[in-house]
Formats: sequence, C-alpha cells, structure tokens
Amino acid sequence: MPTTLLKLSCPDRVGLLSRVTAFIAERGGNLAEVHQFTDLEAEWFFTRMAIGTNTLRLPLSSLRAEFSPLAAELGAQWSIRREGEKMRVVLMVSKLGHCLADLLWRWRSGELVCDIAAVISNHDDFRGMVEREGIPFHHVPVTTANKADAFAQIERIWDETGVDLVVLARYMQIIPETLCERWEGRIMNIHHSFLPSFVGANPYERAWARGVKSIGATCHYVTGNLDEGPIIEQELVRVEHFHSPGDLLRLGRDCERQALARGVRWHLADRVLLHGKRTVVFRD
Repeated sequence: MPTTLLKLSCPDRVGLLSRVTAFIAERGGNLAEVHQFTDLEAEWFFTRMAIGTNTLRLPLSSLRAEFSPLAAELGAQWSIRREGEKMRVVLMVSKLGHCLADLLWRWRSGELVCDIAAVISNHDDFRGMVEREGIPFHHVPVTTANKADAFAQIERIWDETGVDLVVLARYMQIIPETLCERWEGRIMNIHHSFLPSFVGANPYERAWARGVKSIGATCHYVTGNLDEGPIIEQELVRVEHFHSPGDLLRLGRDCERQALARGVRWHLADRVLLHGKRTVVFRD
C-alpha cells in the first residue's frame, strides 16, 4: 500500500499524539504504522507516521498547507512526503572503496531506495566503478592551497544536483564548518571507530596499541566539530588477543559497511529525527 510519511518533533504536551492523529483521521488518512517517543528529560516529543495514501481525501500540497498551522502552534519541526518519492543522494569517497562499493550494490539491488545523483572524490581511482553504473563521477582534488575553491566546487555540485543527502563513504577530507552549518542534518559520515573513542585518523592502529577487546564503526551526522556529530548507528565486533592491526582493519571495514548502510536506509525512510546532539531512530 502506498503511504505518506509524516515526521515531527516538538515540545511535549498532553494530548499531542491525539491531536496529530485526529488531524489525519479528519482528512481520511488511515494510519498504517505509528512510532512515537517522549524524551521525559528534554520534554520533547517525536513521532513518525505512515499514512495510507489511497484513503486521503486531499492532495499532498493541500495536506501540507492544512497541517502547517497546527505545526506552527505546536512549535514543531516536521515534514510530509510520499514514501515513493526518492531522495537524491551524493556519495563522496577517497581511496578506500569498500563502503562505496557496498552502497552501490545495495542501491542497484533495490535495498537503498534513492537516486544517486553523483559520486565525488578527491582521487580518480573509482571513476570506472561509478561510471559503469551510469552515475556521474566528479574528480575534485583537494590540497591545502586549493581547499576553499575545491569545496566551493563541491557545494555547487550538491546544489546543481538538488541533493537531499550527502554520504561521506570514507571521504578523508574535513568538511569546512560553514558547509556543515548550511547542510546541517544532511551530511552523513562513517567513522572507523566506536565514537567517542579514538577520534581522528588511524583509530584501528591506536585501538590495537591499547589492546582493546572490541572495535566498531559509527555512522553520524557531520558537524563543525570533528567526529562529534549526532550518532545514528554503531556496529561492534569482538577483538581477540591474536588479531593483528591488519585483522582489525579487515574486521572494522565490515562494521563500517553495515553501520553506514543502516544509517543511510533509515535516513531515506525518514526514521531519524534530530534533536540537538542526539538522534531518535525509529528502526525498521
């Protein structure tokens, strides 16, 4: 059944869920799926609803227009869209292609429901892989001398492609703070560590040197503070005493693929709601 997705978060108050569901019912909407959570400490309400599109008595534009006054009264952050409307995604990568290859396979197989508008890289290594899929590939070298111009070009590509989500699939350049602010909640990264441990470069080597008993990967939104953005998903794997630094790299890459794929899938399905430095994730 085709559905329309409503995502909303706002200050908590008595009767919130009732008011929103009543609004939907009055317009013929049949609720196929409802998730809701109240953060009692923050006094903040979160919900995601899948509404049967076939029973709605008004078009999407009218539904948004009629919901807007209620959302304003509630002080809500919200979105309403057809589930079948694919988000546009740009993937970014450097010289390690395991996450890129995994996302392309999941997209091609239909597991990730989106349009991949482009792939951007500061190296030319994966042009063939990307162009075989019929996806535009942009090689934008980044150096200390040209960084400002390079990221201005990158943002132009984001704007021109009408992108909804940028995924850093092991893109090993720091995104300028100004871009992080303008694209808040729309840039996703996979960090090869179980944050907040081992922030920055070479975390597996540092984890091995510390003799850790588990390693992992963290999918998070990008902010101006390096590797400190709101966490969406994490994956862990057990480490044994006989594992070498190379073994940790191999095991960690599996964690990276899984955590990033889940994070992307949940974002595409409007299952991730941001609130400050935290997220609420209504998992599928």
